[in-house]
Amino acid sequence: MPVKRYCCPECFDDRGLRDSIIPSLNPVHGTCDFCDSRNVDLVEPSQLHDYFELLVNVYEQNDDGKPLVDWMKDDWLLFSHPKMDFAHAKELLVEILDNPQIVRQSFVPSPSYSSEGLVVWETLRDEMMHRNRWFLDVELDTDRLRQLVDLLSITDLPKHWYRARIQSGDTVFTIGQMQAPPKRQASHGRANPAGIPYLYLGSTPDTAIAEIRPHTGEVACVAEFTIPSVRAVDLRDPRKFVSPFILADASEIGQLRADLLFLERLGEELTRPVLPQGAAIDYIPSQYLCEFIKKRGFDGVVYRSSVSDGINLALFDPSKAEGGEVAVYKVTKVSVKAVEEPQTPKVPTQRDH
Repeated sequence: MPVKRYCCPECFDDRGLRDSIIPSLNPVHGTCDFCDSRNVDLVEPSQLHDYFELLVNVYEQNDDGKPLVDWMKDDWLLFSHPKMDFAHAKELLVEILDNPQIVRQSFVPSPSYSSEGLVVWETLRDEMMHRNRWFLDVELDTDRLRQLVDLLSITDLPKHWYRARIQSGDTVFTIGQMQAPPKRQASHGRANPAGIPYLYLGSTPDTAIAEIRPHTGEVACVAEFTIPSVRAVDLRDPRKFVSPFILADASEIGQLRADLLFLERLGEELTRPVLPQGAAIDYIPSQYLCEFIKKRGFDGVVYRSSVSDGINLALFDPSKAEGGEVAVYKVTKVSVKAVEEPQTPKVPTQRDH
């Protein structure tokens, strides 16, 4: 009789499996037989059969395609644990689906699912920035956008966040001065239009300081803020954050896969570098997106920092953050990384001959 083997949430690194599905399957506790993670919830691979079968149904067998494991790694970032290389992932998928042949076949995504979201967004952002601002000709599928941002909902945020300001004199800012700026002084930000103040916070003091672009030798005041339980949209890594396993049928999974590039593009809106002189125009698309998210009932947006390894939170209602102590930091080093831009080839003219 074959020995039972168990897998765990770390094998897949999927939010839906980790938070909802595996805990609902009466797991045991111990060391995983596939990725060697210790003190984790364990289930028999066959218990995940129905969930993976739905996912497999959004792909079609095609000799010009690639193995299912590759699609699952590329599309959904599954099997991202260091131990779960192609061989280990294939071995686990065989046990889940109870089908040794399927992992040897090649597949392509089903052509039944497509998305116009990315194309429409690019057209819409160009119109908002350069042609129309308030009454737009391009129509975005807002019903679908609501569904997609709901999939990125997060509530388990860190409690402590930080905001930094450059100290202009010898006096340390008070916690009152470290709050969001008054309405009349609120300039264009990544998330907020001018005149509508949001509270921008970093996950660490270093992140908060990096976000204000200090110079070496400057002094920064950093305030700690405590955030209660809030509901935000997490745009850091949509492809990693969404889970196909929480959807009810293959058609929903297939449509989500088609929309993944669109979701990733939305995440980029809040992290793309913007020069100060162009902020009033370049921030318009991300402001539109955040306004949509706020109207949906969320408290804020979480996004990657473009200047540090930390994360940022734009809190729509600054009064929801409770200010704490203010500390003083001296900036001792500012790092710069530059990449040479390729030169555009010169077009020959008659004078060149």
